[in-house]
Amino acid sequence: MIAIVDVCSGNLRSVERALAHVGAEVVVTRDPDIVRRADKIVVPGQGAFGVFMKALEDRGLGECLREAIGSGKPYLGICLGMQVLFDHSEEGDVAGLGVLGGKVVRFRPPATPEGHALKVPHMGWNRVAMKQPVAGIADGAHVYFVHSYYCVPADPEVVALETTHGITFCAAIQSANLLACQFHPEKSQLVGLGLLETFVSGGTAA
Repeated sequence: MIAIVDVCSGNLRSVERALAHVGAEVVVTRDPDIVRRADKIVVPGQGAFGVFMKALEDRGLGECLREAIGSGKPYLGICLGMQVLFDHSEEGDVAGLGVLGGKVVRFRPPATPEGHALKVPHMGWNRVAMKQPVAGIADGAHVYFVHSYYCVPADPEVVALETTHGITFCAAIQSANLLACQFHPEKSQLVGLGLLETFVSGGTAA
C-alpha cells in the first residue's frame, strides 16, 4: 500500500489517478499512523514552501516522514515534496525537514543572448540530463515543470537528473530509499508514468 500524503496540494488527485493507472494500491491520507503503516510514501506538493511545511508539522507529518525515511521506507517526492527534504528554503526563509543537506533558492536566470529575461516560473516541457541512472527515465527525456524555486543539494552525489533554464540545476535526486523530482511525473505523460510504475513495482533505484 502506498500512502499519498495530503497537504491540500493542487496536484493531489492527478497524482492519485496516475499511480492507480500504473497499478498501485493507494490511500490519500493526513493521518501519520497510516503513513507509518504504508509500504511506500508519495509526497506531492504545489504552492508556498512555508505553508506546506506548517501543514506537515501541525499534523504531525513532519516527524512521521523523518522517521519513515530514516527507517528506509521508499519515498517519492514531487515538486514541493522534493524541496521539503532539504535544510532550508529562501521562500519565506523557512526550515525544511532536514533529511538532506542543502537549500532551496529562487530562480534568478540570466538574460538570453538577445537580452530577454527568462521567465519565472519555469513552466513547461524541458529535457533532463542523467547524472545517475533513474529507473523509468531515459537520458534526454522531456518532462513537465512548474516552479520558481529549485534545490541545491550540499552533496552533488545525490543529484540524479539535471535540466537547464538559464542555469543548469537539479531536476531530481536519488539516494538510498529517496527518489524526488522537481518536475511533475503525473503531467509528464508516458515518461512520468514510467517513473511512477517503476517506483510502485521496484523502489527507487535502477
